[in-house]
Amino acid sequence: MSRDVCKRWVFISKKGYQETDEVIQSSVVTKLKGVSVTNTTESGLLVWGPEDYVIPPQGEAVLFIITNFIETPNQRLGYCAESPSVLKGNCQNDEDCEEGRMVVAGHGIMSGRCLRENENATGSCEILSWCPVEKKSKTHGSVLTNAENFTIYIKNFIQFAKFAFSKSNVLETSDKSYLKKCRYDQKLHPYCPIFRLGDITRQAGYNFQDMNTFGGSIGIMIEWDCDLDKGYANCHPRYHFTRMDVGVSNHSIASGYNFRHTRYFNNAAGERYRSLFKVYGIRFTVMVHGKAGMFSIIPTAISVASGLALMGAGAFVCDMILLYLMKKRDSYRERKFEGCRSKHKSTSKDVSEEDDRI
Repeated sequence: MSRDVCKRWVFISKKGYQETDEVIQSSVVTKLKGVSVTNTTESGLLVWGPEDYVIPPQGEAVLFIITNFIETPNQRLGYCAESPSVLKGNCQNDEDCEEGRMVVAGHGIMSGRCLRENENATGSCEILSWCPVEKKSKTHGSVLTNAENFTIYIKNFIQFAKFAFSKSNVLETSDKSYLKKCRYDQKLHPYCPIFRLGDITRQAGYNFQDMNTFGGSIGIMIEWDCDLDKGYANCHPRYHFTRMDVGVSNHSIASGYNFRHTRYFNNAAGERYRSLFKVYGIRFTVMVHGKAGMFSIIPTAISVASGLALMGAGAFVCDMILLYLMKKRDSYRERKFEGCRSKHKSTSKDVSEEDDRI
């Protein structure tokens, strides 16, 4: 490796002249906007806003957006038959339903009774639970049909404490209407962190319509790679999107995302009821990575010394190869030591002439 190439590698490619800080301090705040309308048999006509479909609603770095749901409405605490899909809840007689027994995959506590339509039919154990038990109907499509047009505002503040440097991914402007009319574009609006959900899934390599029925998980990575020698204005955020709930195969049983939650209410008589929702949607996880570098005399000195030492070691290794391993090593050896021999002969001749004079 020549001297010029070595200098370029150490000082330019690897920025060996800089001190770095890889401990990034970060804060993320999110906000969703968008409205959707649903009309189901169980709930009727409903208008959904961010306070309804965003969980949790306070705007964290990890959030879940509902795109689909199955509702089991008006459940009341009482006694009813266990779901036939719970295998350990099936029975032939009362002895199969031990009183006080709880089935892990079931919905309640057995009362000791086996409920059957007739003597020849397989029955279900009676349980104390929220009745009727959850529906096992399959979802056939998204309920919040225009969810891909919802927007997410991702506000990120970062700081590199070693250099007392801080910055935000939001454009520094006095125009209060800027964030109301802009959308993120890597070239046109790199400091407008407002993303359309459909664009996020597309940049992750998937169609939103393929995820809104059964849900999924998307990682949003914000990368800050800052060369502070170039100034404040040259430290920019870069966004990367990836789907996290799929592996090598896109047909894994682990793909998708759903969970259950309830809404409680009292009727006019003061009786306690609840509606059970099995919700599907997309879980967004915002992750922030980065590093910063700035010129410092200490790493510069270390890099220079290391480069010089490396060049010296390189010359030694090359000599060993040429002197002992190459086919033309004899020719190289003669050329390398030719000057030494000539100098030795000249010295010997001078000594002889001096002896003759004496």
